[in-house]
Amino acid sequence: MPKVLIATEKPFAAEAAQKIKAELENAKYSYSFLENYTDVADLHKALADAEAVIIRSDIIDEAALAAAPKLKIVVRAGAGYDNIDLKAATAHNVIAMNTPGQNSNAVAELAIGMMIYMARGKFNGKSGSELAGKSLVLYGYGWVARYVAKIAKGIGMTVYAYDPYLTNEIMTKDGVKPLATVEDIFKTGDYISLHIPANEQTQKSINWSLLSLMKNNATLVNTARKEVINEDDLFKALAEKKKFRYVSDVEPGNAAQLMEQYADRVYYTPKKMGAQTEEANTNAGVAAAKQIIAFFEKGDKTYKVN
Repeated sequence: MPKVLIATEKPFAAEAAQKIKAELENAKYSYSFLENYTDVADLHKALADAEAVIIRSDIIDEAALAAAPKLKIVVRAGAGYDNIDLKAATAHNVIAMNTPGQNSNAVAELAIGMMIYMARGKFNGKSGSELAGKSLVLYGYGWVARYVAKIAKGIGMTVYAYDPYLTNEIMTKDGVKPLATVEDIFKTGDYISLHIPANEQTQKSINWSLLSLMKNNATLVNTARKEVINEDDLFKALAEKKKFRYVSDVEPGNAAQLMEQYADRVYYTPKKMGAQTEEANTNAGVAAAKQIIAFFEKGDKTYKVN
């Protein structure tokens, strides 16, 4: 009977936790919850006898894996998985998975909501602008981007996308216009929404050479990771483009400086909020539990990422 640890410094919503429990109990698996912990040592201690672990933004690195000699699988309840050291997991013979698509609508709604918030001047009582009739470019066309495209088209935006790993047909069937280059993204959009992972190729890739191509009054929306932004160049873009706006679901490293000088054109959520809905919590948590059960019962590795 596998033992599953649900380790969440940011706990699942109550309904999600109950449904995760139900899945594991129906499979006759033992489980325990570690929530709201403040010391990584608590995580390492809890991992000591775990054969599977479900995490959210929690860090599974070499130290965590070394503390988990029985661990066979870790599932990140969400799409991103840069909080898992994949090389270390492989070295420890641990399967790493994510749950793609389960929180996509939640992140997409937040992206659109932040666009509206900035278009209306942060609801400052003055006249703002509408999204209808504006161009939106999606950098990356994964699950979240596809939900953003669907909502944006309903609002009346013209939607473009660039994704070097997909064929143009995948975009065009959704009524999205494919672009040929990264440079085209930044030349085209009134709104540019980032949907790329943080890796060696993308870190600080959103730099001045790209930001300089943007329209003076364009808005850059980041629900991805702060690591993809060259923050010095972002500051330069705000200084030189007097109507340029930046909105993010992750606190920038230079947040204090940005807010001191550009508070009217910058907004970021206090904590990463994209997946923070009851529905997304439930979808991702239950999917993670089901993937663990399928792995142990059937050897299913469908969502393996290492």
